[in-house]
Amino acid sequence: MNKDKIFSSAVLSKSELGVDSMKKDEILKDETLSKSLPLISNVMLQAKGPSGVDLVDQEKSVEVDKGEFWKQPDGLGYKPCLDFSRDYRRDSDGVVKNRKRYLMVVVSGGLNQQRNQIVDAVVIARILGAALVVPILQVNVIWGDESEFADIFDFEHFKNVLANDVRVVSSLPSTHLMTKPVEGSPPLHVTPSWIRGRYLRKFNREGVLLLRGLDSRLTKDLPSDLQKLRCKVAFSALRFAKPVQELGNKIAERMKTKGPYLALHLRMEKDVWVRTGCLPGLSAEFDEIVKNERIQRPELLTGRSNMTYHERKMAGLCPLSAMDVTRLLKALGAQKDARIYWAGGQPFGGKEALNPLMQEFPHLYNKEDLALPGELEPFEKKASLMAAIDYIVSEKSDVFMPSHGGNMGHALQGHRAYAGHKKYITPNKRQMLPYFLNPSLPEAEFNSIVRELHQNSLGQPELRTSKIGRDVTKYPVPECMCNDSHYDS
Repeated sequence: MNKDKIFSSAVLSKSELGVDSMKKDEILKDETLSKSLPLISNVMLQAKGPSGVDLVDQEKSVEVDKGEFWKQPDGLGYKPCLDFSRDYRRDSDGVVKNRKRYLMVVVSGGLNQQRNQIVDAVVIARILGAALVVPILQVNVIWGDESEFADIFDFEHFKNVLANDVRVVSSLPSTHLMTKPVEGSPPLHVTPSWIRGRYLRKFNREGVLLLRGLDSRLTKDLPSDLQKLRCKVAFSALRFAKPVQELGNKIAERMKTKGPYLALHLRMEKDVWVRTGCLPGLSAEFDEIVKNERIQRPELLTGRSNMTYHERKMAGLCPLSAMDVTRLLKALGAQKDARIYWAGGQPFGGKEALNPLMQEFPHLYNKEDLALPGELEPFEKKASLMAAIDYIVSEKSDVFMPSHGGNMGHALQGHRAYAGHKKYITPNKRQMLPYFLNPSLPEAEFNSIVRELHQNSLGQPELRTSKIGRDVTKYPVPECMCNDSHYDS
């Protein structure tokens, strides 16, 4: 039995379980309809609609609207462009040949927080002219994932891609094993000169520097060459380990077999509702559970504790619910037959939380739906590896949309931009929610307003330099991408 037949049988078995609403009799009906289309088309050529417009023209109009959702933004000709300066290239030989200084880093958080810190660890190693020892991944206290760097990422690829920028080693050499490292945890947003001034003298003396807690420690506004290095690490060097990459590719291919697909990153887990100070809105009972947990664990609330739930929601600080996502997608032109992959953890409330989305878009799948028996088994109970599979399938999608901000959404925004500005919908929550709460607004007017609000939020090129503090791995133009009218060197 070939792969396509295996996948077809897998989808049919899930249909019977209610994952995909298309039943066998509907498939037969579709086949009968397709055979009848030439006859129907001939009849339509003779027919007029109520307004006197040809029905064929109406049909064409529907097809145009249907295709609009999948239309990609104008990338303005931007392509990856990592041309390092002559000074950077001249200094590289001395940096990679250095055998005196070794930087060790401990990175924390979930997968995409770790990615961000690894990117900055490479840049800090370059700033200090040091070799980088493969980063140590701190066990996540929430997920308990004990995966090491090489379980998640392709270490040899990482080392080889960066061979001309920073020397990467798997462990300290024997000459440095007994050295007591200089330890540090930089404050937020430090500059290269701060790092050199704070650590270089001790580093030269001791030979080993151990840094912890690198999340957002390095300034986002670096010299051009170091911004390019950030991009090189994020978009080229950090490739997932082969077993993870292969399964992610397979699942993405299964989504692609029947045409384009949308990837949604849904942030509807219980801890997300607790931490954001928001409510799932499924029922009074579920809302009460979230409120009680927040009272019992106030330290989980991530800031602005003086705001009410309603104030947070109207300020755009809450994740979109499944109903919000459904209405937004419909307004932006997604059709009922759109194929959707949803990434993320188990929604609080289980399948009930996804009901509005499933009812409107029955072709809704996640990795558990699409994987064949046994395929996910090696990755179960390893949150970072499961998140990596979601990342791969989302990156390869035709359209991506997050229901809330976060590290994964930010990483994918940059990755998709670097790949040619693939469509990325950023929900304009603060401006659109008043219209969502207006029940008297006609659907056509609602849809028109929502489309207008999002016309510049579809993944078009944006200059990182247009706002202070933007991350180049989220906005790679202009330092890491160039076109015929703009060449940054």
